[in-house]
Amino acid sequence: MIAVNNLNAILGAEVTGIDLSKPLPRDEVEAIEDAWRERLVVVFHGQKLSDPQLIAFSKNFGELDPPGPNPYGKPFNKEHPELNVISNVVENGRPIGNLGDGEAVWHADMTYVDVPPKAAILHSLEIPPTGGNTYFANMFAAYETLPAKLKTAAEGKIAVHDASTNSAGMLRKGYKKVTDGREVIGAHHPLVRTEPKTGRKALFLGRRPNGYVLGLEVAESEALLDALWAHATQPQFAMCQVWQVGDVLMWNNLSVLHRRDPFDPKSRRIMHRSQMKGNERIA
Repeated sequence: MIAVNNLNAILGAEVTGIDLSKPLPRDEVEAIEDAWRERLVVVFHGQKLSDPQLIAFSKNFGELDPPGPNPYGKPFNKEHPELNVISNVVENGRPIGNLGDGEAVWHADMTYVDVPPKAAILHSLEIPPTGGNTYFANMFAAYETLPAKLKTAAEGKIAVHDASTNSAGMLRKGYKKVTDGREVIGAHHPLVRTEPKTGRKALFLGRRPNGYVLGLEVAESEALLDALWAHATQPQFAMCQVWQVGDVLMWNNLSVLHRRDPFDPKSRRIMHRSQMKGNERIA
């Protein structure tokens, strides 16, 4: 029988008693979605999914959104281009996936588009013996605990979310390196997002490198963003996912930030990833 147990953190839940490789009844889909909305990150252990099964599971929660452009300009998963491959493995002199083995900085995915994906799912196929852990931070809690002066400073401000690099700092194909924040190319989003169903407010920060707050001098923008990021990424707002083979993890892309630890480049890490289309312009 399906069970949902909250993790010992300000976000995160583990779902047990379920086989994601099989079609799920509506009540189980609804239980997962409720946990995802309430706890923002949902973890399933011991799952064995083919790519078609990962796609079928993902479609329970919305239409799939294609991966963002990778630095090589071609899908990593040619048979299933709606899935992304996150990996450091190199075959025949070419990476089979994105993001390599270095640190991936705190970020939310694809916030440089007007309607970012609402959710993402990651399925671990191979993991290194150490390192490569993923951290998630609760942006509702971060906003609710902002000092009054910082909350006032962020209210009503619009930030540009840079599209030129990925979370590992790699320049995307077709983009030029940004040297002046006022020249950033990407979507414009409020620093504070309001959840449509509940009215709760959350910080919406995207990715720190090349971020710019409209209407401010560069130094003022940098100071405000630095203060918001320093607050939002404190350990008390976060959980850590120590990966095991067969883990499936689903997160609320509009309400959390996430990052990854580096790991030994001689080891292998392969994960397949889906994401679901958003249905709101951030406000």
